[in-house]
Amino acid sequence: MSKLIRLHISDNYFTGNVPKDLSNLRKLEVLNLAGNQLTSEVGFLTSLTNCKFLRTLWVDYNPLKGTLPNSLGNLSVALESFTASTCHFKGTIPTGIGNLTNLIWLDLGANDLTGSIPATLGQLQKLQRLYIAGNRIQGSIPNDLCHLKNLGYLHLSSNKLFGSIPSCFGDLPMLRQLSLDSNVLAFNISTSFWSLRDLLVLSLSSNFLTGNLLPEVGNMKSITTLDLSKNLISGYIPRRIGELQNLVNLSLSQNKLQGSIPVEFGDLLSLESMDLSQNNLSGTIPKSLEALIYLKYLNVSFNKLQGEIPNGGPFVNFTAESFIFNEALCEHVIFKS
Repeated sequence: MSKLIRLHISDNYFTGNVPKDLSNLRKLEVLNLAGNQLTSEVGFLTSLTNCKFLRTLWVDYNPLKGTLPNSLGNLSVALESFTASTCHFKGTIPTGIGNLTNLIWLDLGANDLTGSIPATLGQLQKLQRLYIAGNRIQGSIPNDLCHLKNLGYLHLSSNKLFGSIPSCFGDLPMLRQLSLDSNVLAFNISTSFWSLRDLLVLSLSSNFLTGNLLPEVGNMKSITTLDLSKNLISGYIPRRIGELQNLVNLSLSQNKLQGSIPVEFGDLLSLESMDLSQNNLSGTIPKSLEALIYLKYLNVSFNKLQGEIPNGGPFVNFTAESFIFNEALCEHVIFKS
């Protein structure tokens, strides 16, 4: 079938090797092998360098194993999408991928990759989606990623990345989702970071980030999910978080925050989940939170809060577990069982 342009055999039960003869399909533009039980040697990837018109290559969700060859960089320069997540790949990310300058989508997530993030990824000027989450990547996040001005989705979570978050991430105007959780990142979050006005999802949970949460966080007007939990962030909760009118999920739990819960949180009318537990918060729970009619989950346990718990709005649905282990919250309030 020498004139074949598209081949889709995804989500079946194919097993065994991927034939290298696929490289004879010189006009092939789309090859979708995802979601099978293929255990092929990765040499077939090298053979596909003969397919000069290849734009889409999906091999994810196959137990391919092996290491990704550096010859990946010799694939068609027309390649726009390469997804190879959950393939049991080991070894390092090939530096040659930086040659695929038309890539828009690169997914190497949920493998067993080691080594560092190659600086050559900064050459992928058209890249919009980069997923490397769920590996064992080490080292620091290279500043070269800040060259990716079209990047909208960056997922590096669940690795072993250390050092600071590049301050130049604040210069990525197209960024919509940024997931760096479950790494070993440390130091303060740069002020420039909070200039991402169009960011929708920010997950920095389970790191070792320090410093104060700055008022500039209020600049992130579009954000829907803000998760800074399980870090070492200290100081007061900025009142300007109350300006984040699109916020749906907020988690600041397991930090070293102190002071009171801002009254301005009552302005977060889209909020559905808020976790402020395991900090050093004091004062009362603002009655303004009764206005949060969509709030389904609230956890302020393990703090130093006191005074009367509001009993209107969403508070009629919260159980005692939302408030346990505080200093002097009123005990006469009746909770639902």
